[in-house]
Amino acid sequence: MNDLEKRSFRSFLGLYIISSFLFIAFIGFWYYTAQKHALENETYYKLQHMADMKAGDIVMAHMTEAGLRELIVPDDIKLALIDTKGKVVQGELIESFTQKGTGYFEINGYNVFVSDAPKEHLGIAYVVTQSNSLLLELKTLQNTVLTLIIGSSIIMVIIAWVLSKLFMRPIRQKVEQIERFINDVTHELNTPITALTMATSQALKQKSYTQKTFKNISISTKQLYDIYSSLTYLNFSNSNEESAVIDIADSLQKSIVYYEPLCESKRITVDAELEEHIITIPEAQLQLLFGNLIGNAIKYSPRGTTITLRLKEGVFSIKDQGIGIDHDKQKDIFKRFKRGTEYSGGFGVGLNIVKSICDEYGIEIELDSVPNKGTEFKLRFP
Repeated sequence: MNDLEKRSFRSFLGLYIISSFLFIAFIGFWYYTAQKHALENETYYKLQHMADMKAGDIVMAHMTEAGLRELIVPDDIKLALIDTKGKVVQGELIESFTQKGTGYFEINGYNVFVSDAPKEHLGIAYVVTQSNSLLLELKTLQNTVLTLIIGSSIIMVIIAWVLSKLFMRPIRQKVEQIERFINDVTHELNTPITALTMATSQALKQKSYTQKTFKNISISTKQLYDIYSSLTYLNFSNSNEESAVIDIADSLQKSIVYYEPLCESKRITVDAELEEHIITIPEAQLQLLFGNLIGNAIKYSPRGTTITLRLKEGVFSIKDQGIGIDHDKQKDIFKRFKRGTEYSGGFGVGLNIVKSICDEYGIEIELDSVPNKGTEFKLRFP
């Protein structure tokens, strides 16, 4: 990955991890708070229930004059009875406990419930229930929540890494396409620029201008203009151009004349049979449409072959005797930056532009190609 991709990857990964961690931490805090509240209520009601049961036994023993039976309490609860003089007559109190009246207290990690329900029956003023189970349960809950947060965070980091890779994949593909496109455009520009430089340098040295020199300059200039037109369409394809009523045959004839020098340089013959057909379309886009098709036919045709152009009943066909397109590549040939072959350069936008113009103006396009035998495109105009 280049520096830009690395920064994008780190930014996405960091943002995902931070936001996910905050979300997990919030969920953990909410769960801990809810469970803590539930445990506190459970402890309160458990202590209150044990105190009420013991108070009920005291009252019943006093009324029936029966002996006070010992109440069985859970191991995590300590119970004490305090008489009217403030002395413990049964059970035990936690250390440093000082009678503060009735109610629910927390002292040194213990939850204490003091009840005056005995109403001094049998001389018992208070029932005290005590437990430190809540503190232990909260520590266990904290450890559980912390473990879940750490475990979830680890899983989240792994998921974030995988998602970041998946997120970067199309970006990486697009960057590779752009890099390849720039390299291809640079290569395509190099050929006509080199030819122009050589032709003008030779003419200046000889101080004479031959027909061949002018032809080379003309061909190179047209190649540069074709590249410029394609790049302009890619950048400004959404701009509104005024449509005009155009005879397709006239537009095709202009394109044929335009590419005559390039055909002559490769000794390629153009066999054209054109009928009049009127369509409403911006002339620049129609020229770009035919220019890409004719230019490709010339580019991918061997020397001394023939390119056949036909326009009859609103159907235009262009057929060459070139290298053809492999069957498995034909489905992607109209996609931007896709090339059917590495033969003779190109940067993979010509047929994409053709398809875009056809889609915009309702022109049906068909492709028939056989490797090493040639390619035929058919356009059905509305």
